[in-house]
Amino acid sequence: MTRIAFIGGGNMARSLIGGLLKTGIPASAMTVAEPRADARQELGRDFGVACFAESRLAAAEAQVLVLAVKPQIMPALQGELRDTLQRNRPMLISIAAGVRVDQLERWFGALLPIVRCMPNTPALIGAGATGLYANARVSPPQRAQAQHILDAVGLTQWIHDEALMDTVTAISGSGPAYFFALVEALEDAAVAQGMPRETARALAAQTCLGAGRMLAESSEDPGELRRRVTSPNGTTQAALESFASDGLPRIVSRAVAAATQRGVDMAAALDNAS
Repeated sequence: MTRIAFIGGGNMARSLIGGLLKTGIPASAMTVAEPRADARQELGRDFGVACFAESRLAAAEAQVLVLAVKPQIMPALQGELRDTLQRNRPMLISIAAGVRVDQLERWFGALLPIVRCMPNTPALIGAGATGLYANARVSPPQRAQAQHILDAVGLTQWIHDEALMDTVTAISGSGPAYFFALVEALEDAAVAQGMPRETARALAAQTCLGAGRMLAESSEDPGELRRRVTSPNGTTQAALESFASDGLPRIVSRAVAAATQRGVDMAAALDNAS
């Protein structure tokens, strides 16, 4: 039985633990390191996993170590974990935005199999989208194991060029916020037209949910689905022409580029800090 240790017991770790329990992995196979006593109590009560205040204790017998902490915490972990990781050589899975594989190798040791991944917040309800990148030391069985862990909370896609992981962060990692911003805008626009806010929110949310399902379950690309909704000279065409006039594709492109660059900058800041 593979033992999995989570360093950090926040929302993403909770979602992964809950998802893995549903796949049949027992609580006895998982440990969690979490500095907050109240969070440790909640994790133990909710999932039955063993929790520790110190990372090295949680990681002592793990074959897989999931780093579920904020990027700025990573350099500080090396003093507590490096010796244990070099002795046991577990597979390291990092879910921290902007943290590169070479940085993880520098902090925790160059001989480790490392998977860098970027899940998103819909993982909390089992509907996540995660990009994964593996270094050369990750074996095929370990790749399958890493994918199984992230599959527990949604869809996974392997990325073969690590430089694209910052784009993954910009698209799926940050993407839920773009969606919420769109729903907010739709809601406000409907209210401005006189619709009650509760009605506007329900219609906008369900419309986006339905459209997302159509795209995910269809073999058609989004352009074709858009064309099918757009009658010549109809209401949809009028709205799409307004989007185009205001430069929606350019706005989205610039936003994704800004988020991607921010990931690059975060990694550079960690280089300077460490």
